[in-house]
Amino acid sequence: MTAAHGWRNATLYGLLGLPLAFAALPLYVILPNHYAREFGVPLAALGAVLLAARLLDALLDPWLGRLSDRLLGRSPHLLLRWSALAAVLLACGMVLLFFPDRFLHAPAASDLLLWAAFMLVLTYLGYSLLSIAHQAWGALLGGDEAQRSRITGVREGFALVGVLIASVLPGWLGLPAAMLVFSAFLVLGWWCWRASLPPPAPKPDGAAVASVWLPLREPCFRRLLGVFMLNGIASAVPATLVLFFVQDRLQAPAAMEPAFLGSYFLSAALSMPLWLAAVKRWGIERSWLAGMLASVALFVGAAQLSSGDTTAFLWICVGSGLALGADLALPGALLAGMISHSTAGARLAGACFGWWNFAAKLNLALAAGLALPLLQWLGYAPGVREPQALQALTWAYCLLPCLLKLLAALALYLAIMRAGLRPTWENPS
Repeated sequence: MTAAHGWRNATLYGLLGLPLAFAALPLYVILPNHYAREFGVPLAALGAVLLAARLLDALLDPWLGRLSDRLLGRSPHLLLRWSALAAVLLACGMVLLFFPDRFLHAPAASDLLLWAAFMLVLTYLGYSLLSIAHQAWGALLGGDEAQRSRITGVREGFALVGVLIASVLPGWLGLPAAMLVFSAFLVLGWWCWRASLPPPAPKPDGAAVASVWLPLREPCFRRLLGVFMLNGIASAVPATLVLFFVQDRLQAPAAMEPAFLGSYFLSAALSMPLWLAAVKRWGIERSWLAGMLASVALFVGAAQLSSGDTTAFLWICVGSGLALGADLALPGALLAGMISHSTAGARLAGACFGWWNFAAKLNLALAAGLALPLLQWLGYAPGVREPQALQALTWAYCLLPCLLKLLAALALYLAIMRAGLRPTWENPS
């Protein structure tokens, strides 16, 4: 395959990354605020629903991965047909989830919670099956190192564009227009994927299925996974609460919300080359530690903000986005380096990344399940601007993530920088 054909195929395959990333931001950032503020759903009950749905989603991932492997092993076209069904589930689930008032007549809070629970399961099922199938397809395309990097880079580049669009479009044009754009990109992305070159069907490997638990038996993998989870929850809590903080603590105009979100994600994207340069100078572990400590300093600063401090918060969004780049680029590099330590580790790569994705989704589940009930218990509700309630919101948005980040930084230093990441991978087969 020539370089031009390689880029064309990577582009056709990778475009679906845009709508998949587009869908993730409303689900994890906009949805809690939308249900609490627009429909008056209690935060504690909403947090419980989000926790249960996200836990179920995380637990289903290994089974959906096995289903994807079996479908792809039989025929790439069979996997594409199932993926089309998953795309329909995702699109319908998103519309039904965000606009319950269009389908329910004067619903009570209990009705909305049941509706949200069912639609979340439907939406997550479509999203997970589609994203896992897409990732598995890309992993099997093969080629040399340059081709593999091209495929991954194009997919992640489109994903970044999707996050940026999703961060600004709902605030500028409204949720209905955002859902229409998302659905159009989803259809286009699947159609282009269908037009890309299929991978060779993988050979069945019974040992790979049997080894799914083996990474958890390795102490260094457990240490790295623990740091990843602590740090991930610390990042997921502010993502869940940011719109509450902007609307009630800062009392910022709604027109500024896209600027806050867009600057955050754009800064994260622009920071990637900086963190890669830092790795060359300091190493992955010290660079990640620097990112964690920078994030803590910025969120301590955010705790000092009050009504009207929108310019200061915009700069904090820029700074915390730069720090986020370390969380996006470096933990996966540590895991990849650990896997490549031995041939046995390479045979466990799929199982390792399966647990890694499970942990990432568990972080988001715990963030909603802990932060929203905690806020209600402390006396905060959307629209309440009494000093005690706003102080509780500030603690949950700014200081709780700082505590978790510091714990993650301590674990990184003690468990990885001192103990190292040199696995034994006993009994790999």
